[in-house]
Amino acid sequence: MDIDTLLREHFVGLRAEKNFSFSAHTTIGCGGFASVCVCPSGEEEAQELLRFLEKCGIPYCFLGVGANTLAADGLFEGVVIRFVRMKKIAVEGGELAVGAGVTGGALLRFSEENGVGGLEFLTGIPTSVGGAAVMNAGVREGHMGDAICTVRGIERGKLRTFSLRECEFSEKSSIFQSGIAVTEVRLRAERASREVIAARKAALRERRKHLPRGRSMGCVFVNPAGQSAGALLASCGLKSARVGGAVVSAEHANFIINEGATSSDVAALIEYMRKTVLQKTGILLREEIRRIPGSVR
Repeated sequence: MDIDTLLREHFVGLRAEKNFSFSAHTTIGCGGFASVCVCPSGEEEAQELLRFLEKCGIPYCFLGVGANTLAADGLFEGVVIRFVRMKKIAVEGGELAVGAGVTGGALLRFSEENGVGGLEFLTGIPTSVGGAAVMNAGVREGHMGDAICTVRGIERGKLRTFSLRECEFSEKSSIFQSGIAVTEVRLRAERASREVIAARKAALRERRKHLPRGRSMGCVFVNPAGQSAGALLASCGLKSARVGGAVVSAEHANFIINEGATSSDVAALIEYMRKTVLQKTGILLREEIRRIPGSVR
């Protein structure tokens, strides 16, 4: 029995899609397929689903808007889980309660309309709220961990609330990268006028205008302490380096642009970039992106 049939028999009404295309659902636009993608209706169904997959030994992975993600070219013989139906946004007790499937753009629109400031750093970042918490997404002006009060998540089949300390946020990292499913985030609701919020967003949009156009994952490597990964890569002569259809942007050396690339092209270019910087500077760059494997059986 295939995975899709097994899931449909166990979960009546489960929203599922067979032969899920990673190239169609990631910002880099390459990668293979997954056996099935499911979109739980809420925390209860997500919790039951994860328990079932663990019990059956079925591999799974999570996917938000598909930024900072590189899926292999082959078949992922497992389940992609997307929380796109968890779209709650509400002001509760002086905090913003936000579902994992809310996009950064939707959160910013709600925040501006309701006079909630402090989240403008998300301007122009392609992300879901769940993905932003997992990756501690952000820029120099702020990161997701700076705004979070608590996070609700499913760990080993159990729903629990993580305090800010338990989230273990650091530079583009969190405890949730260990496979914990983020379902809801509570954020500080700082009051600000719509005019102030709009001005902050406009300033950040202006700053991000210089970023490369084209299909990419965003920044490939995390900035080492006190340094710019992009500047290091550029100083090593890596701008415009190419493997197949994957090319390092001539504008920003920490971006790889898809010009007809396979995921294998992108992965090979990433390795070449990392090795070149290590050989020339002694610095081992850490990837900012998530990898989804191909065949796992």
